[in-house]
Amino acid sequence: MIKTKIKCVIFDCDGTLVDSEKLCCHALVNVFEQFGSHISLEQCLAQFRGGKLADVLSDAMALAELDISLDLLEPAYRNELNHLFNEKLQVMPGAENLLDFLEREKIEYCVASNGPKDKIALSLRLTGLLERFEGKMYSAFEANAWKPDPDLLMYSAFHMGFAADECIYVDDTPKGVEAGINAGMRTFQLFNGYDINQTTDARVRQIGHLEELIEIIRQESN
Repeated sequence: MIKTKIKCVIFDCDGTLVDSEKLCCHALVNVFEQFGSHISLEQCLAQFRGGKLADVLSDAMALAELDISLDLLEPAYRNELNHLFNEKLQVMPGAENLLDFLEREKIEYCVASNGPKDKIALSLRLTGLLERFEGKMYSAFEANAWKPDPDLLMYSAFHMGFAADECIYVDDTPKGVEAGINAGMRTFQLFNGYDINQTTDARVRQIGHLEELIEIIRQESN
């Protein structure tokens, strides 16, 4: 077993553990069409990834000049998203190998998401990861804090039993990365091919594949 100062890896869910970001944007496009409005997939991928769902939907409605109640739009969006998830959701490449490595090296891990816990659990169940994360799923709805607010990550670290400087955080979105920085955690941004707005902050390390973290942790143990 390697010796490392890293005691816990905190993962974002959508676009980090599960390949869901494009599906989330497709759901947004489809639901807007249901209400007689149009927003492009490219606009969604560029502007509406990460953050609190109510804020995302409000911003998208403003862009598309769609005037309906969030009480109508949000459940319609969640229904469409569940349909797409059940049909197409897949685990992110390298996630299972990375989790296997962390388990072998006795490094703890958890997931911290802006989504409700039932959505986190659904995503992990559909991709075969749920058993690994039982008891280690932290939702913004429980912490009452949504990324980029760092409190969700601090809440997750606290419940895992670690200080912020003992954790690393992995996310694909600029808002998530901002949360990691503000939480005082070493932060890695996963480039999944969708985000044209990669973070340029020097405190953030870019990775193109989750398995890169295996070598990073190994090198730091030497």
